[in-house]
Amino acid sequence: MSFGDIRVQQPGTPHRQITSITCENFRNADAHELKRQGVTTIVVPSEFRPLVDDQTLIKCRTAGIRVLNEIEFREISSKSIDIDLLSNGWLAYGDTLGGGIARRFIERSFDIILSLFIMILTAPVLLATAVAIKLDSKGPVFYRQTRVGLFGEPFEILKFRSMKVDAEQAGAPVWATQRDPRVTRVGAIIRLLRIDELPQLFNVLKGEMSVIGPRPERPHFVDNLAAQIPHYRDRSVAKPGITGWAQVNYPYGASVEDARRKLAYDLYYIKHRSLMMDIRICVATIRVILLREGAR
Repeated sequence: MSFGDIRVQQPGTPHRQITSITCENFRNADAHELKRQGVTTIVVPSEFRPLVDDQTLIKCRTAGIRVLNEIEFREISSKSIDIDLLSNGWLAYGDTLGGGIARRFIERSFDIILSLFIMILTAPVLLATAVAIKLDSKGPVFYRQTRVGLFGEPFEILKFRSMKVDAEQAGAPVWATQRDPRVTRVGAIIRLLRIDELPQLFNVLKGEMSVIGPRPERPHFVDNLAAQIPHYRDRSVAKPGITGWAQVNYPYGASVEDARRKLAYDLYYIKHRSLMMDIRICVATIRVILLREGAR
Protein backbone atom coordinates (compact mmCIF):
# COMPACT_ATOMS: atom_id res chain seq x y z
CA MET A 1 0.00 0.00 0.00
CA SER A 2 1.35 3.47 -0.82
CA PHE A 3 1.59 6.30 1.67
CA GLY A 4 -0.56 8.51 -0.58
CA ASP A 5 -3.41 8.85 1.88
CA ILE A 6 -3.88 9.27 5.59
CA ARG A 7 -4.67 5.86 7.04
CA VAL A 8 -6.77 4.73 9.94
CA GLN A 9 -6.64 1.46 11.83
CA GLN A 10 -9.53 -0.41 13.39
CA PRO A 11 -9.27 -2.96 16.24
CA GLY A 12 -7.88 -6.32 15.16
CA THR A 13 -6.84 -5.02 11.73
CA PRO A 14 -3.30 -5.99 10.65
CA HIS A 15 -1.02 -3.01 9.95
CA ARG A 16 -0.73 -3.97 6.29
CA GLN A 17 -4.53 -3.78 5.88
CA ILE A 18 -5.07 -0.34 7.39
CA THR A 19 -7.88 1.59 5.72
CA SER A 20 -6.95 4.69 3.70
CA ILE A 21 -8.87 7.96 3.58
CA THR A 22 -8.02 11.07 1.59
CA CYS A 23 -6.69 14.23 3.20
CA GLU A 24 -9.80 16.09 2.11
CA ASN A 25 -12.12 13.59 3.79
CA PHE A 26 -10.00 13.57 6.91
CA ARG A 27 -10.09 17.36 7.08
CA ASN A 28 -13.87 17.18 7.38
CA ALA A 29 -13.88 14.16 9.69
CA ASP A 30 -15.27 14.28 13.21
CA ALA A 31 -12.87 12.83 15.82
CA HIS A 32 -15.61 11.37 18.01
CA GLU A 33 -17.33 9.82 14.99
CA LEU A 34 -14.04 8.15 13.99
CA LYS A 35 -13.73 6.84 17.53
CA ARG A 36 -17.29 5.46 17.43
CA GLN A 37 -16.41 3.71 14.17
CA GLY A 38 -13.62 1.91 15.99
CA VAL A 39 -10.62 3.85 14.65
CA THR A 40 -7.66 3.36 17.01
CA THR A 41 -4.71 4.79 15.05
CA ILE A 42 -4.15 7.44 12.40
CA VAL A 43 -0.95 7.42 10.34
CA VAL A 44 0.04 10.68 8.63
CA PRO A 45 2.69 10.38 5.88
CA SER A 46 5.41 13.04 6.11
CA GLU A 47 4.69 14.49 2.65
CA PHE A 48 1.04 15.11 3.61
CA ARG A 49 1.80 16.59 7.02
CA PRO A 50 1.43 20.25 5.83
CA LEU A 51 -2.02 19.44 4.41
CA VAL A 52 -3.41 18.12 7.68
CA ASP A 53 -5.11 20.43 10.14
CA ASP A 54 -3.38 20.29 13.54
CA GLN A 55 -6.61 20.92 15.40
CA THR A 56 -8.19 17.84 13.85
CA LEU A 57 -5.22 15.73 14.96
CA ILE A 58 -5.37 17.21 18.46
CA LYS A 59 -9.08 16.38 18.69
CA CYS A 60 -8.34 12.82 17.57
CA ARG A 61 -5.69 12.41 20.26
CA THR A 62 -8.05 13.89 22.83
CA ALA A 63 -10.67 11.35 21.74
CA GLY A 64 -8.17 8.55 22.46
CA ILE A 65 -6.99 7.90 18.89
CA ARG A 66 -3.25 7.44 18.47
CA VAL A 67 -1.60 9.68 15.85
CA LEU A 68 1.63 8.45 14.25
CA ASN A 69 3.95 9.70 11.56
CA GLU A 70 5.32 7.38 8.88
CA ILE A 71 8.56 6.58 10.75
CA GLU A 72 6.74 5.76 14.00
CA PHE A 73 4.29 3.56 12.10
CA ARG A 74 7.07 1.56 10.45
CA GLU A 75 8.88 1.18 13.77
CA ILE A 76 5.80 -0.18 15.52
CA SER A 77 4.92 -2.43 12.58
CA SER A 78 8.37 -4.01 12.32
CA LYS A 79 9.13 -3.93 16.07
CA SER A 80 12.57 -2.61 15.12
CA ILE A 81 14.27 0.72 14.44
CA ASP A 82 15.60 1.99 11.12
CA ILE A 83 19.11 2.85 12.28
CA ASP A 84 19.76 4.99 9.19
CA LEU A 85 17.10 7.44 10.38
CA LEU A 86 18.55 7.89 13.89
CA SER A 87 20.30 11.15 14.73
CA ASN A 88 23.67 11.08 16.47
CA GLY A 89 22.19 12.33 19.74
CA TRP A 90 18.98 10.31 19.80
CA LEU A 91 19.79 8.72 23.18
CA ALA A 92 20.47 12.06 24.83
CA TYR A 93 16.89 13.29 24.46
CA GLY A 94 13.44 11.97 25.32
CA ASP A 95 12.74 9.40 28.02
CA THR A 96 14.50 6.44 26.38
CA LEU A 97 16.82 6.00 29.38
CA GLY A 98 14.43 7.37 31.97
CA GLY A 99 12.85 5.68 34.96
CA GLY A 100 15.20 6.64 37.75
CA ILE A 101 15.94 4.70 40.93
CA ALA A 102 12.54 2.99 41.10
CA ARG A 103 12.88 1.49 37.62
CA ARG A 104 16.44 0.30 38.29
CA PHE A 105 15.32 -1.29 41.57
CA ILE A 106 12.48 -3.16 39.84
CA GLU A 107 14.76 -4.33 37.01
CA ARG A 108 17.46 -5.51 39.42
CA SER A 109 14.91 -7.31 41.63
CA PHE A 110 13.46 -9.00 38.54
CA ASP A 111 16.96 -10.17 37.53
CA ILE A 112 17.84 -11.58 40.94
CA ILE A 113 14.52 -13.36 41.54
CA LEU A 114 14.35 -14.84 38.04
CA SER A 115 18.01 -15.92 38.09
CA LEU A 116 17.69 -17.71 41.43
CA PHE A 117 14.46 -19.37 40.30
CA ILE A 118 16.04 -20.66 37.08
CA MET A 119 19.17 -21.86 38.91
CA ILE A 120 17.11 -23.83 41.43
CA LEU A 121 14.86 -25.23 38.70
CA THR A 122 17.76 -26.33 36.49
CA ALA A 123 20.17 -27.47 39.24
CA PRO A 124 20.04 -31.16 38.14
CA VAL A 125 20.67 -30.10 34.53
CA LEU A 126 23.64 -27.95 35.56
CA LEU A 127 25.19 -30.82 37.49
CA ALA A 128 24.59 -33.38 34.73
CA THR A 129 26.04 -31.02 32.12
CA ALA A 130 29.18 -30.42 34.16
CA VAL A 131 29.77 -34.17 34.51
CA ALA A 132 29.09 -34.82 30.80
CA ILE A 133 31.54 -32.11 29.68
CA LYS A 134 34.26 -33.52 31.94
CA LEU A 135 33.77 -37.04 30.63
CA ASP A 136 33.46 -36.04 26.96
CA SER A 137 36.64 -34.05 26.36
CA LYS A 138 39.76 -32.70 28.01
CA GLY A 139 39.60 -29.24 29.48
CA PRO A 140 37.68 -27.20 32.04
CA VAL A 141 33.94 -27.43 32.54
CA PHE A 142 33.43 -23.68 32.30
CA TYR A 143 34.59 -21.25 29.67
CA ARG A 144 35.45 -17.63 30.47
CA GLN A 145 35.64 -14.99 27.79
CA THR A 146 35.94 -11.20 27.76
CA ARG A 147 32.79 -9.45 26.56
CA VAL A 148 31.71 -5.80 26.33
CA GLY A 149 29.25 -4.81 29.05
CA LEU A 150 27.34 -1.75 30.21
CA PHE A 151 28.78 1.50 28.78
CA GLY A 152 31.54 -0.46 27.08
CA GLU A 153 33.10 -1.85 30.26
CA PRO A 154 34.66 -5.31 29.76
CA PHE A 155 33.72 -8.28 31.93
CA GLU A 156 34.32 -12.03 31.98
CA ILE A 157 31.32 -14.02 30.78
CA LEU A 158 30.84 -17.55 32.15
CA LYS A 159 29.54 -20.39 29.97
CA PHE A 160 29.68 -24.15 29.85
CA ARG A 161 32.54 -25.14 27.52
CA SER A 162 31.05 -26.43 24.27
CA MET A 163 34.14 -26.33 22.05
CA LYS A 164 37.57 -27.90 22.05
CA VAL A 165 40.16 -26.19 24.24
CA ASP A 166 42.19 -25.10 21.18
CA ALA A 167 39.16 -23.73 19.30
CA GLU A 168 40.97 -20.52 18.35
CA GLN A 169 44.54 -21.64 17.76
CA ALA A 170 45.06 -18.89 15.20
CA GLY A 171 44.48 -16.33 17.93
CA ALA A 172 41.82 -14.28 16.12
CA PRO A 173 38.17 -14.44 17.28
CA VAL A 174 35.90 -16.36 14.90
CA TRP A 175 32.11 -16.44 14.66
CA ALA A 176 30.49 -19.83 15.17
CA THR A 177 29.18 -21.49 12.00
CA GLN A 178 26.64 -24.18 11.17
CA ARG A 179 28.05 -27.61 12.16
CA ASP A 180 31.16 -25.95 13.52
CA PRO A 181 33.92 -28.60 13.70
CA ARG A 182 35.28 -27.03 16.88
CA VAL A 183 32.15 -28.05 18.83
CA THR A 184 32.40 -31.18 21.00
CA ARG A 185 29.77 -33.95 21.09
CA VAL A 186 28.29 -32.71 24.36
CA GLY A 187 28.78 -29.14 23.16
CA ALA A 188 26.53 -29.73 20.15
CA ILE A 189 23.71 -30.84 22.45
CA ILE A 190 24.00 -28.08 25.04
CA ARG A 191 24.30 -25.41 22.35
CA LEU A 192 21.18 -26.73 20.63
CA LEU A 193 19.24 -26.59 23.92
CA ARG A 194 20.95 -23.33 25.03
CA ILE A 195 22.16 -25.04 28.22
CA ASP A 196 25.64 -23.62 27.65
CA GLU A 197 24.22 -20.17 28.45
CA LEU A 198 22.93 -21.07 31.94
CA PRO A 199 26.16 -20.24 33.87
CA GLN A 200 25.64 -16.63 32.81
CA LEU A 201 23.08 -16.49 35.61
CA PHE A 202 26.10 -15.99 37.89
CA ASN A 203 27.01 -12.92 35.80
CA VAL A 204 23.46 -11.68 36.35
CA LEU A 205 23.70 -12.14 40.13
CA LYS A 206 27.02 -10.24 40.10
CA GLY A 207 25.29 -7.36 38.32
CA GLU A 208 27.38 -7.62 35.14
CA MET A 209 24.42 -8.78 33.04
CA SER A 210 20.64 -8.81 33.05
CA VAL A 211 18.39 -11.70 32.15
CA ILE A 212 17.03 -9.55 29.29
CA GLY A 213 19.16 -7.28 27.15
CA PRO A 214 21.34 -7.08 24.02
CA ARG A 215 23.69 -10.06 23.77
CA PRO A 216 27.23 -9.13 24.88
CA GLU A 217 29.82 -9.25 22.10
CA ARG A 218 33.57 -9.68 22.19
CA PRO A 219 35.66 -6.47 22.01
CA HIS A 220 37.17 -7.53 18.68
CA PHE A 221 33.75 -7.88 17.05
CA VAL A 222 32.43 -4.69 18.66
CA ASP A 223 35.30 -2.63 17.24
CA ASN A 224 34.87 -4.12 13.77
CA LEU A 225 31.09 -3.78 13.71
CA ALA A 226 31.11 -0.25 15.13
CA ALA A 227 33.36 0.80 12.26
CA GLN A 228 30.84 -0.50 9.72
CA ILE A 229 27.42 -0.04 11.36
CA PRO A 230 26.17 3.35 12.62
CA HIS A 231 25.02 3.47 16.26
CA TYR A 232 26.39 0.02 17.01
CA ARG A 233 27.95 1.16 20.29
CA ASP A 234 24.57 2.58 21.38
CA ARG A 235 23.49 -0.92 22.40
CA SER A 236 25.89 -0.72 25.37
CA VAL A 237 23.64 1.77 27.19
CA ALA A 238 21.68 -1.26 28.42
CA LYS A 239 23.13 -4.14 30.41
CA PRO A 240 23.82 -7.12 28.18
CA GLY A 241 21.41 -10.01 28.61
CA ILE A 242 21.24 -13.79 28.39
CA THR A 243 18.35 -13.38 25.98
CA GLY A 244 16.84 -10.36 24.28
CA TRP A 245 14.45 -8.84 21.76
CA ALA A 246 16.87 -9.51 18.90
CA GLN A 247 17.34 -13.15 19.95
CA VAL A 248 13.61 -13.92 19.83
CA ASN A 249 12.99 -12.04 16.58
CA TYR A 250 16.04 -12.89 14.50
CA PRO A 251 18.02 -16.14 14.14
CA TYR A 252 21.68 -16.49 14.98
CA GLY A 253 23.78 -14.19 12.79
CA ALA A 254 27.40 -14.51 11.71
CA SER A 255 27.86 -11.58 9.34
CA VAL A 256 27.90 -7.79 9.35
CA GLU A 257 24.44 -7.67 7.75
CA ASP A 258 23.07 -10.00 10.43
CA ALA A 259 24.59 -7.80 13.12
CA ARG A 260 23.01 -4.73 11.52
CA ARG A 261 19.55 -6.31 11.48
CA LYS A 262 19.87 -7.51 15.06
CA LEU A 263 20.97 -4.01 16.11
CA ALA A 264 17.65 -2.67 14.79
CA TYR A 265 15.87 -4.94 17.29
CA ASP A 266 18.30 -4.18 20.14
CA LEU A 267 17.78 -0.42 19.78
CA TYR A 268 14.01 -0.91 19.63
CA TYR A 269 14.25 -2.75 22.95
CA ILE A 270 16.36 0.02 24.47
CA LYS A 271 13.80 2.61 23.37
CA HIS A 272 10.69 0.71 24.49
CA ARG A 273 11.89 -1.58 27.29
CA SER A 274 9.59 -2.22 30.22
CA LEU A 275 8.84 -4.99 32.69
CA MET A 276 5.99 -6.22 30.50
CA MET A 277 8.27 -6.32 27.47
CA ASP A 278 10.83 -8.33 29.48
CA ILE A 279 8.14 -10.84 30.41
CA ARG A 280 7.14 -11.13 26.73
CA ILE A 281 10.76 -11.84 25.82
CA CYS A 282 11.02 -14.51 28.54
CA VAL A 283 7.93 -16.28 27.14
CA ALA A 284 9.23 -15.96 23.57
CA THR A 285 12.61 -17.37 24.65
CA ILE A 286 10.89 -20.56 25.80
CA ARG A 287 9.43 -20.87 22.30
CA VAL A 288 12.87 -20.32 20.72
CA ILE A 289 14.41 -23.03 22.91
CA LEU A 290 11.62 -25.55 22.32
CA LEU A 291 11.69 -24.99 18.55
CA ARG A 292 15.51 -24.88 18.55
CA GLU A 293 15.57 -21.66 16.56
CA GLY A 294 18.93 -20.15 15.65
CA ALA A 295 21.14 -22.53 17.66
CA ARG A 296 24.68 -23.25 16.40
